[in-house]
Amino acid sequence: MSRIIFAGTPQFSMPSLLALLNSQHNVCAVYTQPDRKAGRGRKLKSSPVKLAALEYGIDVYQPTTLKDEAVQIQLKELQADLMVVVAYGLILPKIILETPKLGCINVHASLLPRWRGAAPIQRALLAGDSVTGITLMQMDVGLDTGGMIKTASCEILADDNGQTLHDRLSVMGAKSLADVIDEIGNLPVIPQDDSQATYAKKLEKMEAKLDWNESAIMLERKIRAFNPWPVAQADLFGQTLRIWDAQVLSGSTSESIGKVIRCQRNGIDIATSAGILRLLKVQRAGKKPMPVSDFLNANPELLGD
Repeated sequence: MSRIIFAGTPQFSMPSLLALLNSQHNVCAVYTQPDRKAGRGRKLKSSPVKLAALEYGIDVYQPTTLKDEAVQIQLKELQADLMVVVAYGLILPKIILETPKLGCINVHASLLPRWRGAAPIQRALLAGDSVTGITLMQMDVGLDTGGMIKTASCEILADDNGQTLHDRLSVMGAKSLADVIDEIGNLPVIPQDDSQATYAKKLEKMEAKLDWNESAIMLERKIRAFNPWPVAQADLFGQTLRIWDAQVLSGSTSESIGKVIRCQRNGIDIATSAGILRLLKVQRAGKKPMPVSDFLNANPELLGD
């Protein structure tokens, strides 16, 4: 039985934490991001990982950095055999990576070396990848450059968005972790091919603004990738609408780019630089997301060609 430190913060980390808690090993401590202000009231909110750790009676540590010497000494005193990192959000310096007897392993949401970095799920959707997956790797000082312990792949479905793919990969990561946790330290570690690496940069809100000068295919990818954050948006009918779902229609149009071709209850069709995009689910400012049919019921003057 190993003593394991778990480091994670968002909901993506939760299945992996639960997999360790259901194993023969001892989760001796949990590291997670400091509480953040959230919601309209801007009240401090604990991470899902912190709440779970407290429920299981596990000691929780929330340093703002792991570069502080006092934090490093505190972690060393835990005398862990292994540190498991899943979407933690802090950089692990070399001294931390070398503190546990078996080092640190990471559950990463892509098939490395493709999509190293902060937003592998969304970047895979934006690129139109047909396959993605999970990589368990032995961490080193590089950005997701460590040797691979295990991979598991899955198909990206035509209707997948950032949330559905997140949820599926989260569960896959936990299963992969559970499959190998008893053998960590005795498994082969396969180096990555750095020449095949791509970088998944962090998402920015400004990316969510739709530009009709792009193709319908690219716009539809953005809408799926940015669901549920930061959510695609477009200026239509004199207002800014958030776009939650859309589809690419077959065929082409001679209408000018950005023109609303028709508004029907099954969708709002817009001309793009290449093809027609049909909006299926939208959200007005201050309202909840709704099917286009409900939006048009509230704005019947928009119906028609």
